[in-house]
Amino acid sequence: MGNFSAITEFILLGLSTDAQVQAVLFVLFLVIYLLTLTGNLMMLLVMMADAHLHSPMYFFLGHLSFLDLCYSSISVPKMLENLMSKTKTISVEGCLIQAFFVFAIGATEACLLAVMAYDRYVAICHPLLYGQMMSNRLCEGLVWGSWGLTFLNSLINILLAVNLDFCEHRTIHHYICELPPLFILSCSDVSTNITVMLWSFIMLAFVTLLLILSSYVCIVSTILSISSTTGRSKAFSTCSSHLTVVIMYFGSAGLRYLMPASGSPLELIFSLQYSVLTPMLNPLIYSLQNKEVKAAVRRMFGKYWPHWK
Repeated sequence: MGNFSAITEFILLGLSTDAQVQAVLFVLFLVIYLLTLTGNLMMLLVMMADAHLHSPMYFFLGHLSFLDLCYSSISVPKMLENLMSKTKTISVEGCLIQAFFVFAIGATEACLLAVMAYDRYVAICHPLLYGQMMSNRLCEGLVWGSWGLTFLNSLINILLAVNLDFCEHRTIHHYICELPPLFILSCSDVSTNITVMLWSFIMLAFVTLLLILSSYVCIVSTILSISSTTGRSKAFSTCSSHLTVVIMYFGSAGLRYLMPASGSPLELIFSLQYSVLTPMLNPLIYSLQNKEVKAAVRRMFGKYWPHWK
């Protein structure tokens, strides 16, 4: 995979070098990872098993849960391994592979959140045409288009990174491999890499944010025109979960990729927010604020434990 002169592996410093702190962090992030797996798998099972949730909104939500499972599984297991290991190394090839999936899945999640915003726009602003506008063919096209576009974008960035040389420095002040920290370590000219990464991120963020903002401008306008207080409350409740996730995800990811790569604690905090904490919180946010999901969970468990009904 390219000409990596002298350096064949990197050292991931992680979150702390103190042994006692590492032990505490290991337990903490193991619990977070288990909660992430449990919550997102539960969401997937409920949406596949319950016929009431076979609609475009929950089709997209199921893909979001799958993305969160992938996102967390790419970053957390390696972080847990390094917290208990003395070497804390990762091969250059392994680092680039991890960076590829982190970038690709993160971008896919951004596109999916934009698609979900459009779905909420159609549901609230054009409820009578919802079935026609959000056909199964369109929903599948939006999802697979998001996957294909973002993985192609990530592939372009990684193919450029494959040609970089790493000659001397091999310590990454991070718990996972992302593109910005790798550029700091390279002894090659990384100006093209940085330009391509920034423009691909800015274009992706601009398009997805524009779609989300325009959708919510129309949604808010429609909600305010509803005369019934109950109607306004019901319409807003269908969007509150999605809007919460959008703010959490885009806020932390935007700050992370637009700030200069320097190995500062803020970079770690923002990365933890969108790659570790958000995948854990998404199932909680959508299940706690969604009556249909809670009802589906009760129905599913009620088949085996009657007291859940």
